[in-house]
Amino acid sequence: MTTQALPTQQRRRGRVLENWNPEDPDFWAREGSKVANRNLLASIFSEHLGFSIWTLWSVLVLFMTPENGFTIDVAAKFLLTSVIALVGAVMRVPYTLAVPRFGGRNWTVSNTFILLVPTAAAAYLITQPGSPYWAFLLAGIVAGFGGANFSSSMTNINQFFPERRKGWALGLNAGGGNIGVAAIQVVGLVVIAVFGTAHPEYLPYFYLPLVLLAALVAIRYMDNIAGTKADARKQFAVMKDKHSWVMSFLYIGTFGSFIGYSFAFGLVLQNQFNRTPVEAMAVTFLGPLLGSLSRPVGGWLSDKIGGAKVTCWNFGAMIAGVGVILLASAQDSLGVFTTGFIVLFVLTGVGNGSTYKMIPSIFAAQAQDRIAAGSDPEDARKWARLNSGSLIGLCGAIGAVGGVLINLAFRQSFLSVGSGSPAFVAFLIFYAVCMVTTFAVYLRRPA
Repeated sequence: MTTQALPTQQRRRGRVLENWNPEDPDFWAREGSKVANRNLLASIFSEHLGFSIWTLWSVLVLFMTPENGFTIDVAAKFLLTSVIALVGAVMRVPYTLAVPRFGGRNWTVSNTFILLVPTAAAAYLITQPGSPYWAFLLAGIVAGFGGANFSSSMTNINQFFPERRKGWALGLNAGGGNIGVAAIQVVGLVVIAVFGTAHPEYLPYFYLPLVLLAALVAIRYMDNIAGTKADARKQFAVMKDKHSWVMSFLYIGTFGSFIGYSFAFGLVLQNQFNRTPVEAMAVTFLGPLLGSLSRPVGGWLSDKIGGAKVTCWNFGAMIAGVGVILLASAQDSLGVFTTGFIVLFVLTGVGNGSTYKMIPSIFAAQAQDRIAAGSDPEDARKWARLNSGSLIGLCGAIGAVGGVLINLAFRQSFLSVGSGSPAFVAFLIFYAVCMVTTFAVYLRRPA
């Protein structure tokens, strides 16, 4: 009796992996796990810096004060952060399609090198208060590309791991990226502590060598996978399903809130409570940090009691959190306001985890309906995996639009009454609609 040797991965020029089959337990144990984890770590490094550069201006705008020679008002600052958030959201769609078109390693190297441009531009412009406003907008547009790194990174890492390990790998990849928002604020605080408030340009200077290092790490340690190709038609076909629009709407309320508040938190503290850049940055990093760390908690709770239940009750808690913020604003209580805002960040993280948990569950349930109707079980499961994977990428793009809306709402609110309270009222109403939608679509009997 003869046995056929299991195929092993082969490399050709350009570091392309042939015969990549992570679902084969023997292949995974022999070499797949090591290669996948190596690519994962390099991907996290690049994506982490992408989030940091995406939110770089959320720190730098705090230094654009009359004392430093800037004449840009608060409305223009919120417009700047809105544009940056919008670019990060829109570019997530082509970034998702770029990985199968160009290869995960090739695209990671390219989009990491691109980050050098907005980082260098920020280092220059923050020392030139007389520069025209369009120059800051242009630098912000290129910085927005860093927010798109999330989609390409998630799409790439999804190829490397077997189904039984994708939850852990994708969660680690997403969490490592999200923490980049908090990290750049912590680094900014350290820069101020060491060099004072007169040198905000040292913050982007600090990141320039890190971005270069991340690109070199991707060149050295990442791989492309042979046989993958972009099929935009199949990826966008998922949007014909009504649940795709419902989940995208809910994700606007969770991730959109997380990234929107990340851009706006410092500006709100500075303009509503007259905080200095140092005073604002001393607390603003806590929100994104705790929001990133609470994301796995949302997934864990959803495993225990169901994603729809966690999402529904989490929106209820977000409503209460906004209520506390409104009361604190009315009482001009900085301590309660800041605490309520940080708690709201934590809840956005929980909601991020629970909504992403709902997506594969929805399509898995539909796959069971197909099997019951006579479809081939394996075909039904493949259909569910394809659609859930496509929707996760598209949800990331649509959800990030929430960050744009939040900053535009704050802009109009401060223009109208000089306070963020009207914007928070709008957010409270929106979260109430999200809560009712979750209950009506996924919890109301019959479901």
